[in-house]
Amino acid sequence: MKLDEGEVRMNELPRIRTARLQLRPMAVADAPRVEELVRDPEVALTTATIPHPYPKGAAVDWIERHSQGPDFGGEAVWAIVHPELGLVGAMGLRVDSQQSRAEMGYWIGKPYWGQGFATEAGAALLRYGFETLGLNRIFATTCGEIRLPGG
Repeated sequence: MKLDEGEVRMNELPRIRTARLQLRPMAVADAPRVEELVRDPEVALTTATIPHPYPKGAAVDWIERHSQGPDFGGEAVWAIVHPELGLVGAMGLRVDSQQSRAEMGYWIGKPYWGQGFATEAGAALLRYGFETLGLNRIFATTCGEIRLPGG
């Protein structure tokens, strides 16, 4: 993992590079791509917070709510970007500063499942959380077994 910019400030999201990916702050310009990827019901079913059907315009609101940075006490969301494929998903940390811990959450667009993007991005955010933010615990929960009707 390599941080793109020198000193990390808690109220700014750093750009983080991995071998194949860049994690960068979400931008309102990402909204059409976010809506395209999360519109898939299988993507929505893998998270606790993505509604289905996904409302038109909801991505702009979601991005704007997460554009302020982690500020060590809030939620920070990064776009997961592949240099050839563009935005393939998102990953975030919801920080509890009193407990010095965070919950990690993510979604990956279905065309990109099984390619290790979440694993690679997750490893980078774990390092960022422990080494840069000084967290002592990062955890994630699952939505349980997911089965689509007829599947």
